[in-house]
Amino acid sequence: MSSRRLTLLGRTAVLACTPYLALKLLWLLGFDVGVGDPHRIGRAVWVAANAFTFLLDAIAAVVAHTLTRPAGLRAPAWLLLLPLWMASGLLVPLMTGVVGGSLAGLITGGRNPMGSDDFIAPWVFGVVYGGFLVEGVTLLGAFAVYAHQRWGGLLRSPLGDLADTGTRTVQRIFLAPAAVLLAALGCLNVLWGTGSTLGTDAAEAAAGTVISSASNWSQGLLSLLAAAGLLLLVFPRLMPGLRVRWPLAAAWTGGGAAFACGGCMWLVQAVTDGLSPGAPAVSRGLPGLVGALELCAGLTVLCAGAFTLGELTTDMRGNAQRRMIVERPATRTYT
Repeated sequence: MSSRRLTLLGRTAVLACTPYLALKLLWLLGFDVGVGDPHRIGRAVWVAANAFTFLLDAIAAVVAHTLTRPAGLRAPAWLLLLPLWMASGLLVPLMTGVVGGSLAGLITGGRNPMGSDDFIAPWVFGVVYGGFLVEGVTLLGAFAVYAHQRWGGLLRSPLGDLADTGTRTVQRIFLAPAAVLLAALGCLNVLWGTGSTLGTDAAEAAAGTVISSASNWSQGLLSLLAAAGLLLLVFPRLMPGLRVRWPLAAAWTGGGAAFACGGCMWLVQAVTDGLSPGAPAVSRGLPGLVGALELCAGLTVLCAGAFTLGELTTDMRGNAQRRMIVERPATRTYT
């Protein structure tokens, strides 16, 4: 049953990537379908941005296909987990931000930037974000089934049964401050989501929309979830009976969102700002500092997760080898 569910979810995720990939390919080939003002952005920047985002979604499609194959269970864990962590960090805030912002716009009548036709036609937003919603649900659903097939014993075990790995003390030194930092950044994002202009300039405050407010809410709550999940994982005695999958899912999703939607977006804006100093792209003041700190916190979570994965993989291999030795039938010696 779980294998059939995994196959269905993975194949649906691959199909959900198709509209976005087709649209990006048309734009790369010079067909400005759905673009109202193709001259607003320089051609080189337009091609580079579309090529990069095409590559990201193509990787997501390949990973979704790999999850459905028997060889996916034998693939190196890091080869799948890294792109899936990035995909979680990008898709979850996008889904919650777009859906929450659209609903808020319908209820309050607030300005929705996806309804304007000055640069990108509204139908393009429907195709792109509709595909992202289906892709996010199916890809992350397929990954959840895959993770329980491959690491179900670990995910179902209580926190109190976690093995004390050799680097847990070092992880606490780095992850405890990272959790506190993520909690502080989450509170700031939630504050901006409520309409506060703390640390922002007048131009950024005036450019706020229902989508940006919902995105701030989403980013803030995910950062708070990440902080709680990290603290429970590095201090398992706080709730020893809680299943590992819940704090791990919170730390996974929230840490990925801080790194991908927060830190990496800030880094891209900073690079764009450096290449085009006449048109500042990176946020100034407190929002810019928040982006840089989210990048640092996300990198800390990524490094700690990589060390833990390596330790757990080594421990699982050692246990498997010991079981093979114990279960090996004794050989008889005839004289």
